[in-house]
Amino acid sequence: MQKAYLLLIAAVLMETIGTSALQASQQFSRLWPSVIVVVAYAVSFYLLAMTLKFLPVGITYAIWSGFGIVFIAVIGYFVFGQKLDLPAVLGMGLILVGILVIHLFSKTVAH
Repeated sequence: MQKAYLLLIAAVLMETIGTSALQASQQFSRLWPSVIVVVAYAVSFYLLAMTLKFLPVGITYAIWSGFGIVFIAVIGYFVFGQKLDLPAVLGMGLILVGILVIHLFSKTVAH
């Protein structure tokens, strides 16, 4: 099961790199950030597909997208100067709580 989570973490990190590069690509008008977008997303989806050997698709996608949202919001704040208001921070906190509930209490995911 640890292999599944390592694959999933790597998939989230690659998706985060791809999305950050998407912002930096300025709507695909800059070559190298655009190349990074395509490569990072391809690797992310490959790793996500490998994760599906071990975890159900709904759980996998919930964790992948949830962590991706939070990581991108943090990068947006620190790297791109995009501000977050209190409802945005609270909403992302609820996403993280949801991931914890799934991981700690769901019988869908073998522990």
